[in-house]
Amino acid sequence: MSPTPHLNELGEFLKARRAELSPRTVGLPDSAGHRRVTGLRREEVAQLSAISTDYYTRLEQGRMPASAPVLDAVAQALHLDDDQRRYLFGLAGKETAKPRRRARQKVQPQLRRVLDDLTATPAVVMGRRMDVIAWNPLAAALVTDFSAVPEKHRNYVRILFTDPAMRTLYADWKSVARTSVAQLRMEAAKYPDDPRLTALVGELSVQDPDFRQWWAAHHVATLSVGTKVLHHPVAGELSLDWDTLTASTDPDQQLVVWTAEVGSPTHDGLRILASWAADQHLSATPAE
Repeated sequence: MSPTPHLNELGEFLKARRAELSPRTVGLPDSAGHRRVTGLRREEVAQLSAISTDYYTRLEQGRMPASAPVLDAVAQALHLDDDQRRYLFGLAGKETAKPRRRARQKVQPQLRRVLDDLTATPAVVMGRRMDVIAWNPLAAALVTDFSAVPEKHRNYVRILFTDPAMRTLYADWKSVARTSVAQLRMEAAKYPDDPRLTALVGELSVQDPDFRQWWAAHHVATLSVGTKVLHHPVAGELSLDWDTLTASTDPDQQLVVWTAEVGSPTHDGLRILASWAADQHLSATPAE
């Protein structure tokens, strides 16, 4: 079968998207040794799409049309966003399938390494809906033991409103909580059809009159920079500057760090907290 212009373009589009991904990004083992191609191999995309390598190769070569289910599987494998999916289906002359429910986010490997290296700085990674998808030990010691929170409830706004300890941890809980609602409003504008966000807003609106009032006010804000004062049971009063860095590999993942000026009482307090957290970890580790 000779390639048609649209199938040729479809093949070039798939190759370009494949080149942007790495095995680690899509959850495959990153085997040692030199890779002759940039990004994923064809057989890796075929494996993720549950189709044969020969079938996928023919797609990239523009020699075979694809069914909507196959396109959907390939789009999922290549982590295409909604606009890219529409473009792919348009090239194939197929009606765009309804986008699947977004999979749970996994922290980008680069951000995971940063978290692991920040031993003296509390930091978390927030994803869509302000879900907390990763954190370092000092952030857990500072805010809460995120690992003890069920994954489906591991959302910063939800924790602020449902964990009573947050209302004493933050010196000005109302200001912090009100700002978080405005930030969640911004997330809702980005993902108006997100069922998990809708469920979160509904749950908190029923449970908390403050949330209901602030959500109805329609204020918006972005995660950026600021200062928070905390009354920590171990480290005492901490005045922490917080800043946000957006991952270039996934704009829906943001690294939030809390810092203090070197030599300040808060900086000393963080050192005390880090030492306490390390002692807690050692005491919880079974002896060999």
